[in-house]
Amino acid sequence: MRIGVIGTGRIGTIHANTLSRHRDVGSLILTDADASRAQELAHRLGETAAPGVEEIFRWGVDAVVITTATSAHAELIGRAARSGLPVFCEKPIALDLPGTLSAIAEVETAGTVLQMGFQRRFDAGYRGAREAVRSGRLGRLHTVRALTSDRTPPPAAWLPLSGGLYRDTLIHDFDVLRWVTGREVADVYAAGSDAGPAMFREAGDVDTGAALLTLDDGTLATVTGARLNGAGYDVRMELAGELDQIVVGLDDRTPIASTEPTGPPAADKPWTGFLERFGPAYEAELNAFVEVVRGERANPCDGREALQALRVAEACELSRRERRPVHLAEIPGGTASAFA
Repeated sequence: MRIGVIGTGRIGTIHANTLSRHRDVGSLILTDADASRAQELAHRLGETAAPGVEEIFRWGVDAVVITTATSAHAELIGRAARSGLPVFCEKPIALDLPGTLSAIAEVETAGTVLQMGFQRRFDAGYRGAREAVRSGRLGRLHTVRALTSDRTPPPAAWLPLSGGLYRDTLIHDFDVLRWVTGREVADVYAAGSDAGPAMFREAGDVDTGAALLTLDDGTLATVTGARLNGAGYDVRMELAGELDQIVVGLDDRTPIASTEPTGPPAADKPWTGFLERFGPAYEAELNAFVEVVRGERANPCDGREALQALRVAEACELSRRERRPVHLAEIPGGTASAFA
């Protein structure tokens, strides 16, 4: 199997390393807007660098992995679909609903595969939570609390391109909330604060956000996010039911300290970022993609799933901006789910 990797930045490098050592992947063709970066990575891995995207398609590959800037995702997804190639793409498909819907339509018209990179679906903790909910261990689920807090903020130049806190960061929480609970979000009420560094205000973004989500069975969920959490990278999900309560992301590296005299000590080596925290999950999702390409398993996260997470993010951004509750029915895209 020959796979083209378009984009060799941080996550592209991670994915290229995973694929290069996969027993079912014979070779890679790497390309990047920074040609020297792609060449350096190709040399290090013993793979081939291509001058540009055109060569990826002209030289012939069996599948494509897209890890470019978000602004290029939809166009590249469409290009691969028209070439009959299965695609793995980092989230999101696009930063707006029209671009997302257009790319999904191209994939569905071509009858090809689009697997989206929501790596938390492959994390052991979230998988355990999903099994606990589905088995009935928690009883009726009544409350979910999810959070994502970055240790350090992203570069100022990147903020205007990111889509904002809800679309860029908390979209992972929205996706995994749906995946773990098997429920859809019915309405949201969101707020944000830009009281931190000026670069967030200048980008029209917020550095801290919170949302109250009501699921379609009445379960209440809170989702919070922060760009500056000096203690470390913190990603957790607490699920409380009538019979039991569980938490994802609580271990000896969770950057939180107890004030109780008998509480656990603070972490010696708190998580520093998402690449470290979710390393095994990133590898697992690429292994799954290879299996999808080989016809050995169903697509674990298609474009329609990504669309629903984006619709929740769009609703939160609208709610924050207009300071009102937003029903998901107000957001185009409908509901389509594949909770297999």
